[in-house]
Amino acid sequence: MSKVGRRAGARALIDSHTRLAAIAIGVVPLPFILIIAAFVLASDRDTIDALLLGGAALSLVTVFGLLIASFLVLRRRLYAFAADRMAVADRARYDGLTGALSRAAFLGEFKARVSGEAAAPVAYLQIDMDHLKTLNDGDGHGAGDAALKHLVSAIAAVAPQALIGRLGGDEFGILLEGCGSKKAAVAIGQQVLAALNAPVAVAGRQVRLSATIGISLSPEDSAFPDQLISLADLALYEGKRTGRHRVMAFDPEMLTDVRHKRLIERELRAAIILDELDLHYQPVFDADGRLQSHEALVRWQHKVRGTVPPSEFIHIAEESDLISRLGEWVLRRACLDIEALGAPRLSINVSAAQLRRSDFAERFAAIVADTGIEGKRLTIEVTETVPLKSGGVEERNLAALRELGVRVAIDDFGAGHASLEYLKKFSFDVLKIDRSYVANLADNPVDNVLVAAICEIGRVSGIEIVAEGVETAEQLELLKAAGCTHFQGFLLGRPQPLSRKNVPLGARAA
Repeated sequence: MSKVGRRAGARALIDSHTRLAAIAIGVVPLPFILIIAAFVLASDRDTIDALLLGGAALSLVTVFGLLIASFLVLRRRLYAFAADRMAVADRARYDGLTGALSRAAFLGEFKARVSGEAAAPVAYLQIDMDHLKTLNDGDGHGAGDAALKHLVSAIAAVAPQALIGRLGGDEFGILLEGCGSKKAAVAIGQQVLAALNAPVAVAGRQVRLSATIGISLSPEDSAFPDQLISLADLALYEGKRTGRHRVMAFDPEMLTDVRHKRLIERELRAAIILDELDLHYQPVFDADGRLQSHEALVRWQHKVRGTVPPSEFIHIAEESDLISRLGEWVLRRACLDIEALGAPRLSINVSAAQLRRSDFAERFAAIVADTGIEGKRLTIEVTETVPLKSGGVEERNLAALRELGVRVAIDDFGAGHASLEYLKKFSFDVLKIDRSYVANLADNPVDNVLVAAICEIGRVSGIEIVAEGVETAEQLELLKAAGCTHFQGFLLGRPQPLSRKNVPLGARAA
């Protein structure tokens, strides 16, 4: 019988006994009292004495009955208190939504079962739902809750002997005792992903769910629970970084990458504080060769490492809190340089991570006001390879910047996954054609057609079209023929620091 059934049975039995005692105490003495009264009225002294003795005995029985009844009532209350305590303990031990163990209970079991290198092999899987926020935002938190419950059900179906714990939000831990092979653990993880990928009804529609799993093994990777969790979390992060919806087992090489990233992060933080970064500016010309704007490109000249390319530190900044500080440094420096550049406008690159900060537009406006630059002279470039969500904080930030007069450009247009969707959902002033189309323009008729189509979209929509990566005169002529209006590339001017700027005021492209 279950704990709930035992508690219910105990309560019913005690209730029954209590009722019987009350009836016995309240009802049984009544006839005796009536009989005694009748005898007292019609009997002699000896009879009365006997009756009084009997009454005393009956009183003792009644008192004893009252004591029994009180004991039963007390016992009932103690059972009820114990049952309530067990219910509280159950609530603390299990997650109310999914039925998985709570974080504290799971970690307690984890530490009890993983204790030292001599312990039996154990595989630890850390699983995190992909895009749960999107599901919550689109269909409500009820849909997200349904997805989490389905995840736990899928895990239990694939690995019924596994210990499952909810670590928080959409993150779960899975403990597989006796599993000493990463290959076997990965296979189980892939089965979980396959079960999740099967269509399931959520919020009245069929959806396919996705997750990413990181794996560590005891004692192979570590014999300490806390470290196993950290290593699996590291593998999980690597799986997220490389595309999501995958199972990633921990590899010692990951620690090397993490140490390198932490070193770059510390040094970049110091470089921002000590003002050791620099901006290089690349010119943009119109079809008549007139200088129209510059793009600000951040550069890092390390004292020991030499030139650190942006590809090695921008993504590290995005993964930490540094991207906002770096972005604000670039904006302030660019605003201070704009008058010396000799062009009407200046564009800066903005990370999607910056746009997701609720105070981004406010801080941007504060720097623009502090430097005395008009917003209409600035353009922010948002790469199209990183998705933006309509109706969210990103859209509100973009709208606030446009109210300042700041123009918004899609960078690398055509390289991402939702180019036309972007044009439908967001308001843009500039499209920058990805350099991959420009590079193959002379040899690939399809790229020619696509570039011409993008230029036509720009013409009809009143959007400025900029071709990036123009490196040959032939490319320049083909782009002009396709209807492109603005051009940027090594043919026209390389990125240069302000002190070495070779495009003076009023210069024209060759």
